[in-house]
Amino acid sequence: MSDDNPTLPYPESGGEHETLVIPGERGTQAPPRTRRRKRWPWVLLIVVVVIAALAVAAELLARALLPGIVRGMVVEQLDLPADQQLDVDAAGILLPQLIGGRLDSLHLSTDAVTLEGITGAVDVTATGVPLSGGDLDGAAGTIRIDETQFTALLAGTDLPVDSVAFDAPDATVAGSANVLGMSVPITLTLTPGVAEGDLELTPVQLTVGGLVVDASQVGSSLGSIGERLTEPQRVCIADQLPAGITLTALTIDGSEAVIDVDVNGAIATDPTLLEKGVCPGR
Repeated sequence: MSDDNPTLPYPESGGEHETLVIPGERGTQAPPRTRRRKRWPWVLLIVVVVIAALAVAAELLARALLPGIVRGMVVEQLDLPADQQLDVDAAGILLPQLIGGRLDSLHLSTDAVTLEGITGAVDVTATGVPLSGGDLDGAAGTIRIDETQFTALLAGTDLPVDSVAFDAPDATVAGSANVLGMSVPITLTLTPGVAEGDLELTPVQLTVGGLVVDASQVGSSLGSIGERLTEPQRVCIADQLPAGITLTALTIDGSEAVIDVDVNGAIATDPTLLEKGVCPGR
């Protein structure tokens, strides 16, 4: 063998030698950088929670204050007693409505209120209530009165009314009429209703002195009053209610007469609609 290319000897096993570093090898990579957590989602969440809490607090405050404000206005406008019981409730979420300056719906109710001498329970719902003044979009409700108050309601009529008893759907009016110089007890059973804003009383049965009288004989025995008793009666009670309130229906429900009413939206701005109405001929 030629010695032109001599063979190098192997390194000694115990000897030290340099280790080659290969770029990109896993063991020699630099430690990864620690990423900072983004805090803005948490900040945003906190802001949302705070805003929601403030909105809830403002809503509760509005609901706490509004009934007292509305009650005070109603008591003043209708000249009611300072201690008048009146429940007020606004529908929906109040804050957007308060910001917009208009309540969608406002419900008012009381177990007993006296208007023009008639006492009853009132339940009214107004819609489109402007907070800065102006007409309502509309309002409607019911007035419930007992037999005593219904008797007072008919006191100004030509009917012989001393008392009224309810027997749904009718009402029986008891009184007396002068027949041949004598006072004769009369009871008249009527079906009450409403026609063109007036009470309408349709006779069902007439009893004179405890005897049921044929309608054809009433005129000859009782004269003009007898004729009126057998015909439907139209009773105007507009002079016992604010002018802005119109009767729309009347039914007997147990021991109460339920009167449906419609309220003129301008009653909030026109003082004349709060005054008593007028009955033709009175």
